[in-house]
Amino acid sequence: MERRDWMQAMLAGSAGLAAASAGAQTGVYMPATHARQDTELYIERDEPGLPHQGKVLAAIQPHNDDMPIYYAGAAAKMINEGYTAYLIRTTNDEKPGPGTLADTNKANEIDNFEVGRVMGFKKVYDLGYRNHRMDNVSIVEVRARLIFLFRLLKVNTIITYDTWGHYDRNPDHWMTARAVETALWMAGGRKDYPEHFDAGLEPSRIRETYYYARGPQLVNRIVDISSVIDVKAKSLQVCQTQGPGGSRGSRLKRELAGKGLQLPLLRGDDESADIAYIKEFALEHNRTLGRKYGLEWAEKYHYWGPSVLAGQGTGRVNSYVEENAVPL
Repeated sequence: MERRDWMQAMLAGSAGLAAASAGAQTGVYMPATHARQDTELYIERDEPGLPHQGKVLAAIQPHNDDMPIYYAGAAAKMINEGYTAYLIRTTNDEKPGPGTLADTNKANEIDNFEVGRVMGFKKVYDLGYRNHRMDNVSIVEVRARLIFLFRLLKVNTIITYDTWGHYDRNPDHWMTARAVETALWMAGGRKDYPEHFDAGLEPSRIRETYYYARGPQLVNRIVDISSVIDVKAKSLQVCQTQGPGGSRGSRLKRELAGKGLQLPLLRGDDESADIAYIKEFALEHNRTLGRKYGLEWAEKYHYWGPSVLAGQGTGRVNSYVEENAVPL
């Protein structure tokens, strides 16, 4: 999406949007609690060492090519910086791909586990809902399963589609996002599904979320993914059944060779040709975004940090007490 100064004034009598600060994209309607999030644009760069060791990331995607196309860079960066990461896919991907529904389901399942393997996820969870039919599924059921996983895995950080994204025609995307949003909120309490605690689980108070939207979005964080772009490209290359990656580069190389032609871009073995093709064409949006901010490759997000997700204001109270409390 190009930089723009765009505002939607009101929705059903609610307050309109404040524009994002200079250099950031502006947003769409946000509920009052969300509007409190800082809209100042921040560029997140690599951190040396393992600064996030001990933290847990849940990357949630409806389909096995969603994260590779849109938010695998930030996930790979977090894994490099010490996160233990888990990949959760909500659908069975039975529609996109050749063959029968069963053929496509199985092929995409294999691809999804390959995405998790090449990116370094500790484990992959498949929830198995029917592809393109998640709006026919009880969001309460999806939410309950996610709450269980967030508590079981002790998740600190989430990356997924933006709950408040507009103009996305795929119901799997926005149903997944809405289930995640409500689950991360409820997972931190003790009165939703208390039987979890009898099983030894504890509330999961998620501190950070990275939300990606394909349409207009409030963007307050740009993530530099230059150091992990090859990992992101590889995650898309192993999506052989669907998406703009797979073996398109090597296939194009063979087609051109049959005509007595070649592209210097596609020299080397088949995997090298596939990766080069993906970086040049499928991930062009990441290169274009990066150049806008003086980076080689980048991804964009609506980021929520601890001040919002940990209780809207408790951090301010704690810091005030620390600075002003005196002996009785």
